[in-house]
Amino acid sequence: MNLDTVFENNEKWIAEKLETDPDFFKHLAEGQNPDLLYIGCSDSRVTAEEVMGAKPGEVFVHRNIANMVISIDLNVLSVVKYAVDYLKVKHIIVCGHYACGGVKAAMKSEDLGVLNPWLRNIRDVYRIHKDELNAIENENKKYDRLVELNVKEQCVNLIKTATVQKAYRDHGLKVHGWIFDVETGKLVDLKIDFEGYLKNIMEIYHLN
Repeated sequence: MNLDTVFENNEKWIAEKLETDPDFFKHLAEGQNPDLLYIGCSDSRVTAEEVMGAKPGEVFVHRNIANMVISIDLNVLSVVKYAVDYLKVKHIIVCGHYACGGVKAAMKSEDLGVLNPWLRNIRDVYRIHKDELNAIENENKKYDRLVELNVKEQCVNLIKTATVQKAYRDHGLKVHGWIFDVETGKLVDLKIDFEGYLKNIMEIYHLN
């Protein structure tokens, strides 16, 4: 897609919105009130709003390589803080996807330069679950399972934060783990046991 096409598409999009609702952009400029924070992968095939059929203003979105929530990443932590404390979102969704290039890259035995410290966090997920993963002979199924386990671990990382713990206590915030299947277009709910995870880690990560 060239840049001229982008601007042409933008003009068409504006016209379509105004034809449906002449005050669309007036309302859009009044502010946002999303119920969801979506933390997803930067992969160009996985666009949060389109996948969920969401309209502008309905979802607050953060994307990075392999949908990571890392304790020293001020970017994602700032997004979570703003979404939870100021936008008062009711749900946080960590959404991974099958055939994730970041997950596959993390398992390659090669020097990837500046990506090394980022991908090391995915390798840590593999290390934690290596017995289960090493028992899977099919490589594609192994990667898919690692994608799922990575989503679960990033949900746990969210639950460890004071921001999420306080919001759960004060207004019932929930954390969810999803997978997007790029071959079918379906969203899969991994049915994260949010309260169970919270209870199990509170002995060490109880920050309230």
